Amino acid sequence: MSSPEQTTNAAHSSPTHAQEQDAVEAIVPLMPLVLPAAGAVLMFLLAFIAIYMA
Repeated sequence: MSSPEQTTNAAHSSPTHAQEQDAVEAIVPLMPLVLPAAGAVLMFLLAFIAIYMA
């Protein structure tokens, strides 16, 4: 009795997995743009703090 339930769940869960997109997988193509921009902002903030403290 449990095997028909398993095949039904597997049949319904497979298309759901194909439609879902992981958050990390959505961001990965943007990494060549996001990482340098974040690094530039971080360097600007650190330089601003260093000048302000001096």
